[in-house]
Amino acid sequence: MSVSGPSSDSRVVVAMSGGVDSSVSAWMLQREGRDLVGLFMRNGVHVDASDSHKKSCCSVSDARDARMVAASLGIPFQAVDLKQEFGEIIRYFLREYARGRTPNPCAICNRDLKFNRLLSFADELGAQYVATGHYARIDVEQGRVRVRRGVDSSKDQSYQLFSVAERHLARAKLPLGGLQKSQVRELAAEAGLRTAAKADSQEICFVPSNDYRLLLQQRGAALHPGQLVDTSGRVLGPHAGTEHFTIGQRRGHGVAGGTPLYVVALDPSTGTVVLGSREECHARSMLVAELNWIGFDPPASGEFRAQVQVRYHHDPAEATITVSGGVAEVLFDLPQLAVAPGQGAAFYRGEQLLGGGWIESSVLVNSCASAPFASEIERA
Repeated sequence: MSVSGPSSDSRVVVAMSGGVDSSVSAWMLQREGRDLVGLFMRNGVHVDASDSHKKSCCSVSDARDARMVAASLGIPFQAVDLKQEFGEIIRYFLREYARGRTPNPCAICNRDLKFNRLLSFADELGAQYVATGHYARIDVEQGRVRVRRGVDSSKDQSYQLFSVAERHLARAKLPLGGLQKSQVRELAAEAGLRTAAKADSQEICFVPSNDYRLLLQQRGAALHPGQLVDTSGRVLGPHAGTEHFTIGQRRGHGVAGGTPLYVVALDPSTGTVVLGSREECHARSMLVAELNWIGFDPPASGEFRAQVQVRYHHDPAEATITVSGGVAEVLFDLPQLAVAPGQGAAFYRGEQLLGGGWIESSVLVNSCASAPFASEIERA
């Protein structure tokens, strides 16, 4: 891979997905006088462009849009085949469901592809920086990277950066962090970009149907069927596989009751899915592993206060965090709903993202009352 022109700190490789956000990111950087190269990452997932309900990124039509936007801006454009790399993310996705966990493929993609593999392409092209359309802000203070929430709170994507290495973020440009989504579309229209009115893609690009269970079926995933039980151990009925459930799920389990029932624990080894009340689905604490710090180091005592976000759409919760042996114990001030192993935990201090890790386990508020399934619930 090569692009003509001198190497310099002004060169930026822009991840262009064919959507409005990456298109405007490229346009804004060009207006700053940056030397740009547009790069489209193919994931090998084929989507019927005529189906308006399948809003995936990285499709053939997205590649065409990205290429045409690059042409309108007059910047070089490359499309790279990352089918193998995306295939590994899909395999991770399936493995996590098989383990009774809830995967977070977007955070993995950000860590391994958009801010790792993309940087290797940047090195090949003599570029110092990479850029994406994330709604988050990055700057450097006292030699350390600071990641802050995007100004548009409804679009903020800083949570999905919790696992990205600080050294990689130091080479990132996020032009949209200070804008509202409405402003981005206005800028796209002003610039005459073909993606100005294009619908946003769905969150999981390799599940265009928006039903991950179809992916399980298509990939021939081995399911773990068994019984639905309540927290006292009473059998409520059979199910086709623990892979069809996630912690906190309220619909789709097929059990009717006087009050809503939530999935509070999963045990693939026995095929057990535990259902309970909303109150029984709250966790008072959790363990977080594979910690990654961004512009922050835990105090020598290992204990500090922060706000903790346990999934993408979650209001951060006040908590005390104690770090020991590379694992963080998080004690919430108030119990939190649907704390799912496999999801990411992002630590914040106000607007600043301190880093985070992967949720390994949680302790439910009423776990002691769960009798024969207490151990499964405490591990969930």
